[in-house]
Amino acid sequence: MATKKKQRKTEDENREFKVEWTETFAFIQNLNGLPTCLICQEKLAHNKKSNLERHFTTKHVSFSTKYPVGDARKKAVEELRKSQETSSSVFNYSMQSSNNVNIASFVVSQEIAKRGKPYTDGEYIKSCFVNASEELFRDFENKADILKKIKELPLSAKTVKDRIVKMSSNITDQQVEDLKLVSALSIAVDESCDINDTVHISLFVRFISPTGPKEELLGLLPLKGQTRGEDIANAVIECIEKHHIPLDKIVSISTDGAKSMTGVRNGFVAILKEKINHEILTYHCIIHQEALCVQTFPEEICKVMELVINIINSIIAKALNYRQFKEFLVEMESEYEDLLLHNKVRWVRWLSRGNVLKRFASLLTEIKAFLLEKGVHYPELTNDQWIQKFYFMVDVTSHLNQLNHKLQGKGNTIFSMLEEVTSFENKLSLFAQDFERETLIHFPSLLKHRQENNSDIDICYFKTTLLNMREAFLNRFQEFRNSKATLAFVRKPLNATVTELDFSPFNIDIGNFEMQLLDLKNKELWSSKFERLCADIEILEKNKCELSSQHKWSALKDLEKEDMLIFNTWNSIPDSYNQLKKLAFAVLSLFGSTYLFEQSFSSMNLIKSKVRGRLIDENLESCLKLKTTTYKPDLPKLSKEMQGHCSH
Repeated sequence: MATKKKQRKTEDENREFKVEWTETFAFIQNLNGLPTCLICQEKLAHNKKSNLERHFTTKHVSFSTKYPVGDARKKAVEELRKSQETSSSVFNYSMQSSNNVNIASFVVSQEIAKRGKPYTDGEYIKSCFVNASEELFRDFENKADILKKIKELPLSAKTVKDRIVKMSSNITDQQVEDLKLVSALSIAVDESCDINDTVHISLFVRFISPTGPKEELLGLLPLKGQTRGEDIANAVIECIEKHHIPLDKIVSISTDGAKSMTGVRNGFVAILKEKINHEILTYHCIIHQEALCVQTFPEEICKVMELVINIINSIIAKALNYRQFKEFLVEMESEYEDLLLHNKVRWVRWLSRGNVLKRFASLLTEIKAFLLEKGVHYPELTNDQWIQKFYFMVDVTSHLNQLNHKLQGKGNTIFSMLEEVTSFENKLSLFAQDFERETLIHFPSLLKHRQENNSDIDICYFKTTLLNMREAFLNRFQEFRNSKATLAFVRKPLNATVTELDFSPFNIDIGNFEMQLLDLKNKELWSSKFERLCADIEILEKNKCELSSQHKWSALKDLEKEDMLIFNTWNSIPDSYNQLKKLAFAVLSLFGSTYLFEQSFSSMNLIKSKVRGRLIDENLESCLKLKTTTYKPDLPKLSKEMQGHCSH
């Protein structure tokens, strides 16, 4: 039986375009390496001379006759080539110009979202831009072209909304892409209500990306019905599975400790644990636990704060009264020109109380005089026992404020937060001893009151209050204390003992881990890196203390983050220590607090305010994601995926 001859394919012949074909047949080679006719712009499939010749002789007879081979045709073809290049240049410029307009539109929309502003601000910004440019570019020769570009910016409310949704989706894609690469991640879940009383579940994830630790909002999940642990778990699991992220990557869960979250049988954490095939760590936010410890104040001391707030409200309730009070402070040449209001947001509640009490104490003499002038009498303001409790609160909340500032913010590791809590526990013992000695060194406001009024301080009462608070601190934070050795590993692996570490959630090969740890401890090249890390953290803590003592809280945010210092050290260790790095990055991915939630809920209320009550859940999530993320949307990619159009 004769075998069928294999047919040769043209693309297998590796034909190349010949330069002489341009002058002979008026063809050029396009970007794909294939011939394109300069006369009719038709593209041929192959670099085959017979195909070009047939096309030229059959479709362009008049051109062939008018311009015979030689100088005439050479000149005509050159003119066609120049015309082609000009057209291509104009087209490319137009496309690039349109692309630039789109990117500029994305940039403005991103800034609107970051600041929690309404979509309609796009046209307002554009109007300001146009009017300012009239003066800014007055002496520019191309002023008209500049203004034309600005006016072409698509910034209508609908366009801004669409841009924000696209950028949010792009950021989600980047988050998910990084999450799929990690071996361990932690989640933190909390709930809050928007202006329409819709319950939203914030799902944050913390993980170690190739560039460092990330704390990102993965989803803002609305619950339209009940908010049981089962409902929260279903919403969270659906969100994670929608992005094809394996649940088994979760190594820890942090919550606010609410019953719907931590119920033994039907709580969110219990339900999620059943879905995960290994043990996971569960944490109750450190800042929440600290706030619960503070609630051990006796009822009569809490009433001191209530009265202070009532007095402040009575002064500022009426506009005329409030104006007169501020004028009175100016006349008295007071240290401050106004009172502070109490903020009830959870993560700043005690921080706010401390500031309110301190300001009230500074203006107490002026407040008494103003109320006396108005004929308003508060007998507590002249009662020595009440005044003692008031100044005690001023001093204690000042110490609590310092702890709050250290626990809040990004970049804190769980171990450093636990150290701050432990340190404060010991400070409470010191404060109690201060009362026992009757020196009041750490209570300057109360000491000043005693010196000026020769008051008999109720030492036993205040000492007992402090010891009760210390007892509350000691009874909490147990989940962190139990993991102390494991949490410390990221900073001091050279001091680690394998038997003290908890490997259960992290899928660590313990045999290899032991060998690698021993090797690390005995290699000065690598062990010296952790000695330098301790020195760097020491410098960082010194700078924090100096700025805190000067109350430069905003400057604290500009300091390098502790978790980034730790990441850079571990990232410089070779992958031959893969089990050590796996544990370090897993521990570094743990949430210590839900501080980010409180910030995001404040942002949510800013975005979905009374005037934007109709903002739908999907758009709220997009705006919030852009406001909280550390990722940058890929604007060139987004711009190329759409066509430019002028604003309407």
